[in-house]
Amino acid sequence: MSQIKSAIKPFLDENFLLENETAVTLYHEYAKDLPIIDYHCHLPPDEIAADKQFDNLTRIWLNGDHYKWRAMRTLGVPEHFITGEAGDEEKFSKWAQTVPYTARNPLFHWTHLELQRYFGIGEVLTPATADKIYRETAAKLQTKAYGVRGLLDKMNVEIVCTTDDPCDSLEHHLSIQADPFATKILPAYRPDKAILIDQDGFPAYLEKLGGVVNREIRSLSDLLSALLERADFFESLGCKLSDHGLEQVYAEAFTDAQADAVLKKRLEGKPIDREEAALFKSAMLYHLGKMYHSKGWTQQFHLGALRNNSSRMMRQLGPDTGFDSIGDFPQAAALARFLNRLDTEDALSRTIIYNLNPADNEIMATMIGNFNDGSIRGKMQFGSAWWFLDQKDGMEKQINALSNMGLLSCFIGMLTDSRSFMSFPRHEYFRRILCNLIGRDVHNGELPDDLHWLGSMVADICYKNAKQYFDF
Repeated sequence: MSQIKSAIKPFLDENFLLENETAVTLYHEYAKDLPIIDYHCHLPPDEIAADKQFDNLTRIWLNGDHYKWRAMRTLGVPEHFITGEAGDEEKFSKWAQTVPYTARNPLFHWTHLELQRYFGIGEVLTPATADKIYRETAAKLQTKAYGVRGLLDKMNVEIVCTTDDPCDSLEHHLSIQADPFATKILPAYRPDKAILIDQDGFPAYLEKLGGVVNREIRSLSDLLSALLERADFFESLGCKLSDHGLEQVYAEAFTDAQADAVLKKRLEGKPIDREEAALFKSAMLYHLGKMYHSKGWTQQFHLGALRNNSSRMMRQLGPDTGFDSIGDFPQAAALARFLNRLDTEDALSRTIIYNLNPADNEIMATMIGNFNDGSIRGKMQFGSAWWFLDQKDGMEKQINALSNMGLLSCFIGMLTDSRSFMSFPRHEYFRRILCNLIGRDVHNGELPDDLHWLGSMVADICYKNAKQYFDF
């Protein structure tokens, strides 16, 4: 019997995910040291303003991380140790118990990348190593270098765009701008609560927005005027992006009079049907799209999430607690109508479309090609693999779809879309995957062995394209 001998690569070494010499060179010489532009995330501005320090890994790592919560629930960990009243050490112990069972889930890679990059810890997190890791990291987190500003600096983060509601005072952004540091922190405008007319809290939200602009909102023109006023304020603090997290884009035929009638009906406490809600949402997206174009902003659309599927846990814990999934909403026709109407009126902004259903990758990759007009390099973007798809397989599929249907070289690359200050190694994860795909093509004879040319493309995708695209 012949003996097969092969070298086993060390776990998470310097050439992690890099399969050949070309991939290694592309990553280490062209991608690794580039700054990070994180143009969409959910980091809390108040914690950045305060340069918050966290007592331990539970506080910075587990609190609010629904990725980890889902894994722990799957393993059978009681909610008491996840979002409940258990102590920090108890919760961390349960996470350490869970980690070995996350093998082949991206959480396994992210967990250990974060331990390495932030704390220099190369050990695998297990119940046997948990106590040592918990205490070693807690000691470091008490030092000034591990405040949130230090953590951003440690990862070479140049720009962060948070996600902010039009009602937000942006007081923490004002505070940051009065006391700046190495990372530029900018707001991004997310007015979804003013669009989702069929949500329970819609009337209360309009009342809140009216309080912010000091006038009552009783009509479509009132609402659009209030949103413009808030957008002007956001723009004064450097905002250049909007964002929408929707099941799908809405693009039904409407008149402003019809949309106004639906709004007034809703504010009078009368029920509206699905068709009326879709008409109103269509009107709002159209008018907001025109506003974004007038400001020269980029509009982002995160499409396809089926949210809050467990009504029991929604009642118990609220939204964004780990009970969402990929949806299978129809996307193509309405998205085409929405983009086409704005394009026809020469009012289509730079647009990034993020897709959550991998079955729709080719739809999105071809859709953007319909509305590139030569005015801006990569004006229409198929955004980086999002949420459940921001893992190795999902990233490769998004990159391959974009490569096959469009121009990968114009891609603006990765973002964290995260609430955690420990998530920035995900940019490294993306860069390694990108370099490996290109290196694989070179070694297969599918791309020429021209490191300068390919390295320049890698640098563009990882940093330079975004820098130019957003004009930061």
